[in-house]
Amino acid sequence: QVHLVESGGGLVQAGGSLRLSCAASGSIFSINAMGWYRQAPGKPRDMVATVTSGGSTNYADSVKGRFTISRDNTKTTVYLQMNSLKPEDTAVYYCKQVLTSGSDYFPRDYWGQGTQVTVSS
Repeated sequence: QVHLVESGGGLVQAGGSLRLSCAASGSIFSINAMGWYRQAPGKPRDMVATVTSGGSTNYADSVKGRFTISRDNTKTTVYLQMNSLKPEDTAVYYCKQVLTSGSDYFPRDYWGQGTQVTVSS
């Protein structure tokens, strides 16, 4: 069984920075893409940033130039460095890893439990 554990959320003033981490554990055969998504109250869950196994990244327009996604394949961990935070970045941030576990025949999505990020004005 695979578990994703997120950390690094919290309360920060506008203009500040936070770094989120998401570590996968369990019987993991291979990891494909990793990503961060966020969901504000009353809104759908949206993509924030993704990174492929080859290192290609993709960002939502609203975070380009402020957020940086990175991954550590050895440790099955993905990070999200968030700088110049704005109140509109306030949301629950979820990690997703597309991976093949020991009990999977094909890669599938695994989600973390979410971590709250609150940016005060």
